[in-house]
Amino acid sequence: MFEIILSFTLATLILALSPGPDNIYVLTQSLVNGVKSGIATTSGLISGCIVHTTFLAFGISAVITTSETLFYAIKVIGAAYLLYLAFKVFKSDAQVTFSENAPKKSNWSLFKQGVIMNLVNPKVMIFFLAFFPAFIWDNEGNTVIQIYILGITFMVVSFITFSTIALLAGSISGYLKRNKNIGIILKWLQIIVFIGIAVFILVP
Repeated sequence: MFEIILSFTLATLILALSPGPDNIYVLTQSLVNGVKSGIATTSGLISGCIVHTTFLAFGISAVITTSETLFYAIKVIGAAYLLYLAFKVFKSDAQVTFSENAPKKSNWSLFKQGVIMNLVNPKVMIFFLAFFPAFIWDNEGNTVIQIYILGITFMVVSFITFSTIALLAGSISGYLKRNKNIGIILKWLQIIVFIGIAVFILVP
C-alpha cells in the first residue's frame, strides 16, 4: 500500500509540474494579480476535484461489485487513454508560453472560475477514471476509501505544487524565459509517466 501511494504521489507531482492549462493559468494570475490570486485560483481548481473524486469513488465501487471483468475493461480503456495523452504531449510544442496581460479579477471570482473550469471539463473526469484505478491496491477491500485516499493525495500534492508556483511566480516565469530546454525536459517526463502508468495498468 505505501509503495503504491508513494508511486501515485510521484506521478501526480510530475504531472502537476508539467506545463498545462491549469498551472499556466495559476502562474498567469499570480503574475498579474499577485500570490493570493494564484492561491485562490488553485483552491478553486482543487475544490472541483472533490466532486470528481466522489463520482469516481462510488462509480468504481459499483463497477467492481458488479463485475471484475468490466473493471479490467475500464482499466484497459484507461491505459489506452493515457497512451493517447502521451502521444498528444509528444506531438505538442515543448515551448512554455503564458500571457502576462490577463484581466484582473477578485480572489472570489478566481476561486469560482477555478471550480467551474474543473467541473465543466469532461477531460478531468476521464483522466481520473484512467489514472486512479491503476493504483487501487486491494480490489477485495473498500474501494471507496481507497479512491478517497488517492483523491486526497492528488489534491494535496496538486495544491502544494500549484501554490508553490503562485508563490514563486516571478522567479518561475523568469526561469522559463531564460531556460528554453526546461519545457522539453518536462514534456518527456510527462510522456514517461503516462506510458509508465499505462504499462502498469496492463501488466498483471
